[in-house]
Amino acid sequence: MEIEDIISSSIDAHIDVVDRLRKSASKIKDIALLFAGALRDGHKIIFFGNGGSASDAQHLSAELIGRFKKKRKPLASIALSANTSTITAVGNDFGFKDVFSFQIEALARKGDIAVGISTSGNSENVITAVLKAKENGIATVGFLGRDGGKLIDYVDTYLLIDSDDTARIQEAHILAGHIICEIVEDEVF
Repeated sequence: MEIEDIISSSIDAHIDVVDRLRKSASKIKDIALLFAGALRDGHKIIFFGNGGSASDAQHLSAELIGRFKKKRKPLASIALSANTSTITAVGNDFGFKDVFSFQIEALARKGDIAVGISTSGNSENVITAVLKAKENGIATVGFLGRDGGKLIDYVDTYLLIDSDDTARIQEAHILAGHIICEIVEDEVF
């Protein structure tokens, strides 16, 4: 395949996924209002995922803590993928499947929202953390792709990106996350 063809097909696939994201407008709105309500009430949003989804977790948490568009007070958020000492200690001593669930148990409180990000919906450590959150009465949200995997059955609500292409799913997760951050800022401030 020619380089120009790779570029063109990637852009076309991105546009297609973004066009299909419009069908999720009510889900995006619901998640944004859920986040805004929790933050207004003094709770936090807790993001977690692996690989590119870990980066997305950190990115969206940073948008809430710093700012998205408005100059405003920081909003309470944390990305569980950011603490490499905790991840490697728990992973080494207990197993990789517990790297997020231990942090959920330690840091999450009722009223907080746990957001598992998984393009497949089958990441064992994300599922384990969502189950721990539910066990502790924490609301759960999934940012998912493909068919939602196993995780779709465990989260309270979810945003599902209808694609089998990991890169396109991640791009749509960030777009939706940015929209959610903008709505949160408008609602809270």
